[in-house]
Amino acid sequence: MKIAILGSGGREHALAFSISNSKQTKEIYCIPGNAGTSKIAQNISIDLNDFKKIYKFLNKKKIDLVVVGPEEPLVNGIVDYLEKLNIKVFGPNKLASQLEGSKIFTKKICKKYNIPTASFGVFKNQEESNKYIETAKHPLVIKADNLAAGKGVYICKNKDESFSAVKEIFGGKFGDAKNILFEEFLEGEEMSYFIITDGITIKNFGSAQDHKRVGEGDTGKNTGGMGAYSPSRLMNEDLEKKILKKIIKPTLKGIAELGTKYKGFLYAGLMIVNNEPYLIEYNVRMGDPECQTIVPKLNTDIVDIILSCVNEKLEEINILWNNKKSICVVLCSKGYPEVYKKNVEIKNFNKLILDNNNYLFHAGTKNENNQILAIGGRVLNFVSLSDDFFEGRKNIHSNIELLNWNEGFFRKDIAFKVIKK
Repeated sequence: MKIAILGSGGREHALAFSISNSKQTKEIYCIPGNAGTSKIAQNISIDLNDFKKIYKFLNKKKIDLVVVGPEEPLVNGIVDYLEKLNIKVFGPNKLASQLEGSKIFTKKICKKYNIPTASFGVFKNQEESNKYIETAKHPLVIKADNLAAGKGVYICKNKDESFSAVKEIFGGKFGDAKNILFEEFLEGEEMSYFIITDGITIKNFGSAQDHKRVGEGDTGKNTGGMGAYSPSRLMNEDLEKKILKKIIKPTLKGIAELGTKYKGFLYAGLMIVNNEPYLIEYNVRMGDPECQTIVPKLNTDIVDIILSCVNEKLEEINILWNNKKSICVVLCSKGYPEVYKKNVEIKNFNKLILDNNNYLFHAGTKNENNQILAIGGRVLNFVSLSDDFFEGRKNIHSNIELLNWNEGFFRKDIAFKVIKK
């Protein structure tokens, strides 16, 4: 098969790597890809928002399957567009993708189907929002309603922080936000839970704990994700039953009652309070860096899984996993998530120890004149599988030391809640 993957991050490199190992794969194209994907696929420089140009390329190359990595093209309707042109594509359509595209859309579904979530309020401007803040109980969670690359969420300890968050959101920091969402602060522990569905059958696709904050001990500003580990330490059989019964199934029922089917990955960001799940948010694709953490644990051919999903035959496939613990640490450009240098060379890739348990997935990188350059905030993803999280993290730290990139930084405490040594 000829397969095209849309996206340029660590998630897309991990997917490309897994797809490259499939017996079904003949050629892989990454649009636009990164320096890592260029080793296993052909990178094609096309803007992800230019659907016509993407279709023209897919049609010319006679692509058999398209896998959409990031949220923006999904929310903008790439699946609907390609399906109308008879291109086989994996991912939810435009209506179903509103689960991530609009937090308010999701909250309305939660309200209608009694899905456990934080109580909330919606405001349309800065004046209304500031008035609410004056009497609101803190801590308070404030969210931009639109896509914000995982960064449009503020946990505000006091009024001043809340006023500042509102000013940034309505000031255009995350694009043109028409609405702002206020939520009560839930005291618990976060967990990422993934499923894959063909609109009929639901199958588990792993759990993880993501570390969003830039600083050690989960402090500092929110980022796109500094690292993750899988499985989540919170996962147990009873909790999983509750997540499916109280959150996932009612949500998919809500989408079905809007007249469409949800197909693809669905990522539930949850708060677990005394073994009870509450929905924080949905993402309509695999997480990043959770994808890099989870996919190497997969023992079933990923192309078989994706095709069974696209063809509505997911029930017929058995998804198998290895029992190893997986940990991912993200190496970032100094200054991230604020200002950082671009086009900085990274050397010493040949010194890294990579094997069936130790992986490197590129994110913000590009190839130029036989050099690998850092062009993004989150640059490289180091992943290790082992019987023990401590061992895995040690392997990653050794590889980061061998890379010896002075313009980068990383959190040394990823998975600190499951590593007691």
